[in-house]
Amino acid sequence: MQKNPKLSIVVLSFNVKKLLVDCLESLFKVKSVSDKWEVMVIDNNSQDGSIDAVKNLNKEIKIIQNQKNLGFAKANNIAIQKAKGEYILLLNPDTVVYPNTIQTVVKYLEYNPKVGAVTCRVELPSGRLDYSCHRGFPTPWNAFTYFSGLAKAFPKFKLFSGYTASYLDLKKIHEIDALTGAFTLVRKKAGNEVGWLDEDYFWNGEDLDFCYKLKEKGWKIVYIPEVKITHFKGSASGLWHTGVGNPSKETKKLSALSGTQVMRLFYKKHLAQKNPIFINWIVYVGISLLEKFRLIKNSL
Repeated sequence: MQKNPKLSIVVLSFNVKKLLVDCLESLFKVKSVSDKWEVMVIDNNSQDGSIDAVKNLNKEIKIIQNQKNLGFAKANNIAIQKAKGEYILLLNPDTVVYPNTIQTVVKYLEYNPKVGAVTCRVELPSGRLDYSCHRGFPTPWNAFTYFSGLAKAFPKFKLFSGYTASYLDLKKIHEIDALTGAFTLVRKKAGNEVGWLDEDYFWNGEDLDFCYKLKEKGWKIVYIPEVKITHFKGSASGLWHTGVGNPSKETKKLSALSGTQVMRLFYKKHLAQKNPIFINWIVYVGISLLEKFRLIKNSL
């Protein structure tokens, strides 16, 4: 175990044993002898043998076992409080890390003290960008243009693609509003300042909320496209065809419901007070309709 780590890598797991092992193997494969890392796995009471698999994989891994599923935010916060690194990397277990990715993003934080968090290019297995790693905030207008299809029809127009931020040059390093919790490298000082992840979010939405709080405190969030990971997105929820495994129909329904619940929560916490009542009414009605559509779709 690294005594004085510069970086603490936190991997939260819940019943994804093979993906977890593959992720950890990719981490140790790219780690050099000079890298001062500690690797932590926090498990939300998996029942698939995940912990035994981790113990057999590498004795250097610090394991934290929860007695029940605490959700993403609360479980990660537990691990973060035990982390010793100056920087914290939150990494999903359904990812594969490539050479120089972690080293590059850590170095960027070291040389850019006003940056609170960074991410790399997060790719889906097809090689396409996982849009969640490169987003604007879901204001009423941004949400409307995204769900109406205007963002897809006019991807290079800032007016219509504010949520996907596809008008920005994806080949160059630049500042963004929000990244994905699948790969989030945070300066501990910045995370401490905003109180880390909001535990009102059980599953989804906590990454947007966290980024919003960082921005409010004046911290920059940066996208670095020269290095990447692969994200098998949807492996836990079953809502994306890029996932691995076969979550139950009930899990898919819960995932769909969670997605709209966090929309309401984020809007209420950060945006409702900035908009007139009639806009808020339209937003909440839109979320309810989307929720009903997703529940029906995932019941078929």
